[in-house]
Amino acid sequence: MAGRQEEYGQCTDGELIDRLRRGEGPIMDYILDKYKNLVRSKAKSMFILGADREDLIQEGMIGLFKAVRDFDSGRDASFHTFAELCVSRQMYTAVQASKRKKHFPLNSYVPLDGGENAGDGPGGADLADLLADRAELSPEELFLDKERVAYLEEAIERELSEFERQVLDLYMTGMRYTEIAKVLGRDEKATDNALQRLKSKIRRML
Repeated sequence: MAGRQEEYGQCTDGELIDRLRRGEGPIMDYILDKYKNLVRSKAKSMFILGADREDLIQEGMIGLFKAVRDFDSGRDASFHTFAELCVSRQMYTAVQASKRKKHFPLNSYVPLDGGENAGDGPGGADLADLLADRAELSPEELFLDKERVAYLEEAIERELSEFERQVLDLYMTGMRYTEIAKVLGRDEKATDNALQRLKSKIRRML
């Protein structure tokens, strides 16, 4: 088996998938093992949306299997990119279907103070400065802060469209608007516009 693994390591993903489709079954196990860390990484980021991490890993492996099944070397840029998309899409679909999705305090779960998401599009202002620093709060202040969080969550459900809530969910995981567009199967410009709208709405809520 070690010799086979070494042989597989010399091939591109596209070449391996071609050989798999010609009946070389052990290649599937090799590819799934090769990309298991990608699945775990995606599960770690999606975990903030309220799903069980082990369930997410299982869904991610299903997404990875679908990526192997559906990959087209003549259409898709690379298997890694295609697999990342399939895994993210499978996980997010599972989160939505589970009915366990919940909006958490934004500044508690994802860095929104610059980083790669800052300036994702025109008017891409940071959200972190819209939310108070809760590091040094008294019990009374913490109680009031919980009320504020509850208000913000209710306002998000009320004021944001379904598409905007989906964009916000994935933005919270650290995705760029271009990645969000791919996961949701939407136009990049429409996704960026939704991101800017929801940022403006959250400013007004606060």
